[in-house]
Amino acid sequence: MSDTDNPALTNAPQMYVHYCEEEGCKEWGGWGNSQSPAVPTRWWCFEHFPHKSYEQGQALRRKIEAAERESVVR
Repeated sequence: MSDTDNPALTNAPQMYVHYCEEEGCKEWGGWGNSQSPAVPTRWWCFEHFPHKSYEQGQALRRKIEAAERESVVR
């Protein structure tokens, strides 16, 4: 398969901007999840994404703790 086998785009690709579904959060929702193709995708920022792995959750906690320590020092 190559790019020459595909028809040319007739319309420019559309960019969709999703915001985090957590109430009050104004961050970009770059982390989406859907149970199936029939269910609309829900979007969250990384901080509020409920399906993080254990390692991702630990890294986020360390980042938040470091930011809190830095704000106390200032």
